[in-house]
Amino acid sequence: MQFTRGKGFDTFCAVGPSLVPRDEVDLNSLRVTTRLEGEVKQDAPVTDMIFPVDAIIAFVTACMTLEPGDLIATGTPSGVGPMKPGQTVEVEIAGVGLLRNPIIRG
Repeated sequence: MQFTRGKGFDTFCAVGPSLVPRDEVDLNSLRVTTRLEGEVKQDAPVTDMIFPVDAIIAFVTACMTLEPGDLIATGTPSGVGPMKPGQTVEVEIAGVGLLRNPIIRG
């Protein structure tokens, strides 16, 4: 399985440029769109996730304290695939922000 590799290695799980406080966004209205070289590869509302965001937060906080700036890594919509050095990937959540990163060999 690649789950640790996908979010845990150095330079993986890029985030930013800023975080939006939970009380400033309606979690049920968010939509995640991922583009590779401008082509949409993923596009889905967070309401399509197996577990609702509030349920994920409740589960995590039942065993640990979340502090401001903490992140909870979840699954991803269908459409994942390989990326090659030289390409650019964009992940956007409308109303939250756009993260654009070049793919480089580490």
